[in-house]
Amino acid sequence: MRKLAALSALVVLCSSPVAALAQQKDAAGCKDHPLFPNRMPNYFISKCETRDFNFVDFKLPKAKRNRVEGRVTQIDYSVSDRTDDRSGLEVVRNYENALKKIGGKIAASDPERWMNGSVVVEGREVWAEAEKGNGKIWLRIVEKQAMAQTIVADAAALGNDLKSAGHVAVEGIYFDTGKAAIKPESAAAIGEIAKLLQGDPKLELYVVGHTDTVGSVDANLKLSQERGEAVLQALVREHGIAAARLRAFGNGPFAPVASNDTEEGRARNRRVELVKR
Repeated sequence: MRKLAALSALVVLCSSPVAALAQQKDAAGCKDHPLFPNRMPNYFISKCETRDFNFVDFKLPKAKRNRVEGRVTQIDYSVSDRTDDRSGLEVVRNYENALKKIGGKIAASDPERWMNGSVVVEGREVWAEAEKGNGKIWLRIVEKQAMAQTIVADAAALGNDLKSAGHVAVEGIYFDTGKAAIKPESAAAIGEIAKLLQGDPKLELYVVGHTDTVGSVDANLKLSQERGEAVLQALVREHGIAAARLRAFGNGPFAPVASNDTEEGRARNRRVELVKR
């Protein structure tokens, strides 16, 4: 995330003003996550991994779990000399304080073993969990987001659903949160809608925007209308589809296809549908 590095001045993980240099070099290609840009003294990164989309089951009391999906970063810290190892309480309290200093909230903790919590950065919810082991600290961070849909229905599939159901949700059209500008990675899906219309010159469509329930009803109605209009204009400008064959409509949060109580459900509800006129 672009501005996470700017938080470095606010976050201090060790009790001393400047962390001591690690006694061993970090694993190749590994570095501290910008949410926590420094580390406990004398620890080095023994392993790291980032996946664009995965999940972490964050610990909760009584063996319960909180599953969070998004961009997942795992960083394993180690000490080469066990005399440099820190207590579980010191590690947990440091990460708790670091998260709280940047406006985060602690969700759950075992004071001598692990902690987790969340913070909002640039409008996106980020979850973090630090866990202490013998000579180890395991750090797991999830930048919460819905999965980017990479499989896009083709024109034939869209047409079949229109014939059988009268409407079809178009996978692969993306917008930034709260905005109506179509993201560049939506080009393939827009192109398939254009192929559908070019293959059936008599076909006329409503382009219907839908939202989740986050925010006010009025704002969501306006946003869904603007998103439908954005898709319509892309078809006209970029593919030469006659504007008279299309009409944009904003349905806001009023036709959910999943529960708005989960991020997965809200992601499904944020969609663009084609409806046969």
